[in-house]
Amino acid sequence: MSRHIQVTFDAHDPRALSTFWRDVLGYVHPGPPGVDLPEDADPLAAWDDFLTRVGVPEEERGTRSAIEDPDGNGPRLFFQQVPEDKVAKNRVHLDVRAAPGLEGEERMAALEAECDRLVALGATRVRRDEPAPPLSAGFIVMADPEGNEFCLD
Repeated sequence: MSRHIQVTFDAHDPRALSTFWRDVLGYVHPGPPGVDLPEDADPLAAWDDFLTRVGVPEEERGTRSAIEDPDGNGPRLFFQQVPEDKVAKNRVHLDVRAAPGLEGEERMAALEAECDRLVALGATRVRRDEPAPPLSAGFIVMADPEGNEFCLD
């Protein structure tokens, strides 16, 4: 039997980092438990209201955030506040499939276009690795706003 997974990120600013990854992946912030949100409602504002209502102290309200695949296929991503900085290369990173089925220059052009979009969202381009068939189709290494590396693949 397969298992569902949740990917957890340590972060200084969980809300900002979850918003970045929401926009990268096309995910959504879920609403608070037991709250039915109208389609045009802001789930983060709903969380602020919910946390106030249940008595969570203001200094603890930004310590966690989560995003989910609106289609229910991908893993949930959870963001938790930690005090320490990232000091070394990630031991696990995400590969964002931005050019499925494409090869060669067409693939790399699609990756470059997605790279430009993500840089505008706050990512940093680290490097481009050219295609080296048959083992590599080429990819772009990037970092999210808190320095976590990921690949456009």
